[in-house]
Amino acid sequence: MPARGGVHHIDLAVSDVARSLAFYLELLGPLGWDVAARYPTYRGSEEVVYLGTTPGEGRLGLRPADGGTHSYYGVGVEHIAFEVDTPDEVDAAYARATASGARIHYPPEEDRDEPGYHAFFAFDPDGIRVEVFAWTRESLSDP
Repeated sequence: MPARGGVHHIDLAVSDVARSLAFYLELLGPLGWDVAARYPTYRGSEEVVYLGTTPGEGRLGLRPADGGTHSYYGVGVEHIAFEVDTPDEVDAAYARATASGARIHYPPEEDRDEPGYHAFFAFDPDGIRVEVFAWTRESLSDP
Protein backbone atom coordinates (compact mmCIF):
# COMPACT_ATOMS: atom_id res chain seq x y z
CA MET A 1 0.00 0.00 0.00
CA PRO A 2 1.44 3.44 -0.88
CA ALA A 3 2.18 6.01 1.80
CA ARG A 4 -0.73 8.31 2.67
CA GLY A 5 1.08 11.59 2.28
CA GLY A 6 4.09 13.66 3.22
CA VAL A 7 6.11 13.74 6.39
CA HIS A 8 3.83 14.29 9.39
CA HIS A 9 6.45 15.30 11.95
CA ILE A 10 10.13 15.26 12.75
CA ASP A 11 11.36 15.43 16.34
CA LEU A 12 14.72 16.97 17.18
CA ALA A 13 16.48 16.04 20.40
CA VAL A 14 17.93 19.35 21.61
CA SER A 15 20.14 20.40 24.51
CA ASP A 16 17.77 23.15 25.71
CA VAL A 17 14.12 23.07 24.58
CA ALA A 18 13.39 26.66 25.65
CA ARG A 19 16.40 28.00 23.74
CA SER A 20 15.56 26.00 20.61
CA LEU A 21 11.90 26.98 20.85
CA ALA A 22 12.89 30.66 20.98
CA PHE A 23 15.15 30.21 17.92
CA TYR A 24 12.51 28.47 15.79
CA LEU A 25 9.70 30.84 16.82
CA GLU A 26 11.89 33.86 15.99
CA LEU A 27 12.79 32.39 12.61
CA LEU A 28 9.46 30.84 11.65
CA GLY A 29 6.84 32.67 13.73
CA PRO A 30 6.37 35.47 11.17
CA LEU A 31 5.77 32.72 8.59
CA GLY A 32 2.82 31.35 10.55
CA TRP A 33 4.60 28.75 12.68
CA ASP A 34 3.58 28.57 16.35
CA VAL A 35 3.37 26.07 19.19
CA ALA A 36 0.79 23.57 17.95
CA ALA A 37 0.86 21.03 20.78
CA ARG A 38 2.71 19.89 23.88
CA TYR A 39 2.70 16.26 24.98
CA PRO A 40 4.50 14.14 27.52
CA THR A 41 7.05 11.99 25.72
CA TYR A 42 6.53 8.25 25.57
CA ARG A 43 8.98 7.98 28.49
CA GLY A 44 6.76 10.28 30.52
CA SER A 45 9.75 12.07 32.02
CA GLU A 46 9.72 15.18 29.81
CA GLU A 47 7.65 17.10 27.30
CA VAL A 48 7.85 17.39 23.52
CA VAL A 49 6.81 20.73 21.99
CA TYR A 50 5.45 20.67 18.44
CA LEU A 51 5.57 23.67 16.11
CA GLY A 52 3.36 23.87 13.06
CA THR A 53 1.25 26.06 10.83
CA THR A 54 -1.94 24.20 9.98
CA PRO A 55 -3.59 21.38 11.93
CA GLY A 56 -2.78 18.05 10.31
CA GLU A 57 0.20 19.42 8.38
CA GLY A 58 3.87 18.69 9.02
CA ARG A 59 5.22 19.55 12.44
CA LEU A 60 8.59 20.03 14.03
CA GLY A 61 9.02 18.56 17.51
CA LEU A 62 11.56 19.69 20.09
CA ARG A 63 12.40 17.36 22.96
CA PRO A 64 15.22 17.24 25.48
CA ALA A 65 18.26 15.23 24.43
CA ASP A 66 19.79 12.72 26.80
CA GLY A 67 23.16 14.34 26.23
CA GLY A 68 25.77 14.60 23.53
CA THR A 69 26.10 17.11 20.73
CA HIS A 70 25.03 17.31 17.11
CA SER A 71 27.80 17.04 14.55
CA TYR A 72 27.22 18.63 11.14
CA TYR A 73 27.58 15.84 8.59
CA GLY A 74 27.67 13.27 11.37
CA VAL A 75 25.07 10.51 11.39
CA GLY A 76 21.60 12.02 11.67
CA VAL A 77 19.87 15.05 10.23
CA GLU A 78 22.03 17.00 7.77
CA HIS A 79 19.56 19.88 7.46
CA ILE A 80 15.89 20.81 7.63
CA ALA A 81 14.35 23.01 4.93
CA PHE A 82 11.33 25.29 5.28
CA GLU A 83 9.64 26.58 2.13
CA VAL A 84 8.26 30.11 1.86
CA ASP A 85 6.47 31.83 -1.01
CA THR A 86 8.90 34.55 -2.08
CA PRO A 87 12.59 35.44 -2.06
CA ASP A 88 11.64 38.49 0.06
CA GLU A 89 10.43 36.11 2.79
CA VAL A 90 13.78 34.29 2.59
CA ASP A 91 15.60 37.59 3.01
CA ALA A 92 13.37 38.60 5.94
CA ALA A 93 13.99 35.24 7.66
CA TYR A 94 17.71 35.73 7.11
CA ALA A 95 17.49 39.19 8.71
CA ARG A 96 15.69 37.71 11.74
CA ALA A 97 18.28 34.93 12.07
CA THR A 98 21.12 37.43 11.84
CA ALA A 99 19.50 39.79 14.35
CA SER A 100 19.00 36.92 16.81
CA GLY A 101 22.68 36.00 16.64
CA ALA A 102 22.28 32.74 14.73
CA ARG A 103 25.40 31.37 13.08
CA ILE A 104 24.87 31.79 9.33
CA HIS A 105 26.21 29.09 7.04
CA TYR A 106 25.28 30.74 3.70
CA PRO A 107 23.51 34.07 3.21
CA PRO A 108 20.58 34.27 0.77
CA GLU A 109 21.55 33.43 -2.77
CA GLU A 110 20.27 31.87 -5.95
CA ASP A 111 21.09 28.17 -6.23
CA ARG A 112 23.68 27.34 -8.88
CA ASP A 113 21.86 24.16 -9.98
CA GLU A 114 18.18 25.06 -9.76
CA PRO A 115 16.99 28.29 -11.39
CA GLY A 116 14.51 30.18 -9.26
CA TYR A 117 15.71 28.52 -6.00
CA HIS A 118 16.61 31.25 -3.47
CA ALA A 119 17.78 30.12 -0.03
CA PHE A 120 19.87 30.78 3.04
CA PHE A 121 21.27 28.42 5.67
CA ALA A 122 21.85 28.94 9.38
CA PHE A 123 22.62 26.70 12.32
CA ASP A 124 20.17 26.33 15.19
CA PRO A 125 21.48 26.52 18.80
CA ASP A 126 22.55 22.85 18.67
CA GLY A 127 24.30 23.13 15.32
CA ILE A 128 21.53 21.60 13.22
CA ARG A 129 21.55 23.27 9.81
CA VAL A 130 18.29 25.00 8.87
CA GLU A 131 17.38 26.22 5.39
CA VAL A 132 14.68 28.70 4.40
CA PHE A 133 13.95 28.74 0.67
CA ALA A 134 11.59 30.01 -2.01
CA TRP A 135 11.43 28.20 -5.33
CA THR A 136 9.68 29.52 -8.39
CA ARG A 137 10.39 26.16 -10.02
CA GLU A 138 11.59 27.61 -13.28
CA SER A 139 13.28 24.32 -14.07
CA LEU A 140 11.52 21.02 -14.66
CA SER A 141 13.37 19.06 -11.96
CA ASP A 142 11.55 19.04 -8.62
CA PRO A 143 12.81 16.64 -5.95
